[in-house]
Amino acid sequence: MKFLVDAQLPRQLAISLNWWGHDVLHTLDLPSDNRTLDSRINEISVNERRIVITKDADFVNSFLISGVPYKLLLVSTGNVNNKALSDIFANNLPAILNAFEAYKFVEITRTSLIEHI
Repeated sequence: MKFLVDAQLPRQLAISLNWWGHDVLHTLDLPSDNRTLDSRINEISVNERRIVITKDADFVNSFLISGVPYKLLLVSTGNVNNKALSDIFANNLPAILNAFEAYKFVEITRTSLIEHI
């Protein structure tokens, strides 16, 4: 799958997802790096069919109101260190991928995966 990891999440998450075989960009890979506007992230997501991974509720609002980004993975883990975040993704990646076969908006917490819409 193709992902775009938003600024408030660590580059290491993008590196891990790439290592696990996915096509991943982090906002640091974009010309405006972590200053990339949400509208530009949405545009890239739609044009390249990338799932945006974010903690930013603005993307939820945009998705619910306008249907962008293409697909959305909301990270609702609270503050966790990079190792814990990587472990959460490693332990849930098959379920995340499966959820995106049927849903466009998925949320991950420390203990569960929530499928929306």
